[in-house]
Amino acid sequence: MLAKRIIPCLDVKNGRTVKGINFEQLRDAGDPIELGKVYSDQGADELVFLDITATKEKRKTLGDLAESVARNLNIPFTIGGGIKSVEEVEVLLAKGADKVSINSAAVRNPDLIDELALKFGSQCIVIAIDAKQTINDWIVHLAGGSIPTEKELFSWANEVQDRGAGEILFTSMDHDGTKAGFAIDALRTMSRRLSIPVIASGGAGSIDHFIDVFQNAEADAGLAASIFHFGEISIPELKDALYQQKIPIRLNQYS
Repeated sequence: MLAKRIIPCLDVKNGRTVKGINFEQLRDAGDPIELGKVYSDQGADELVFLDITATKEKRKTLGDLAESVARNLNIPFTIGGGIKSVEEVEVLLAKGADKVSINSAAVRNPDLIDELALKFGSQCIVIAIDAKQTINDWIVHLAGGSIPTEKELFSWANEVQDRGAGEILFTSMDHDGTKAGFAIDALRTMSRRLSIPVIASGGAGSIDHFIDVFQNAEADAGLAASIFHFGEISIPELKDALYQQKIPIRLNQYS
């Protein structure tokens, strides 16, 4: 069995790491590069950087961020935020990103997934899906969770896989920042339906939540932000607990 991954996520706005609740109420969490160094030293398996700044110079902003991360850190990282084209992805990979995360642009133009997978390979294409639960379905949302679409979560996840994505990063908007636990049922359904890795995001608040998401939701990776940013749980502490539960995890990075 492949090792489960622990992935700190850094939402970046105007050069600073921020974190909110249900995609709102943002507060400052520190310098993204300095935080990234801490997580790398602690044994994080990967990092995700998402630039949420609205700017006309998005390509330059993301490129500068990717270059700075690659220059200062030696850990695999994914970068995303408003990416819309093959050309933008090409720039980010050339600047040192290992993977790119695409969200709204993939929903608006699903053919982009095929184009990116064909040109760069599925291994570096992560499709992020933000969804909110209704009475009957999980509905995919765009633009930082502000715009509902007509797409249903599981059918969209299947299409994303069929088009060549290498991974899915699923964030439950209902759970994001609440620290009440991951969307276990939805994640389990997705993990069992798909053959590509599923990264769980939204709701991590304790070590038990990570144990739950790996044992009961069968996720391939657990992503979190505020519990790491504000020192509530350390990565070595988390990994030791997962190891004690016989969950396959990489320990040698900090041992």
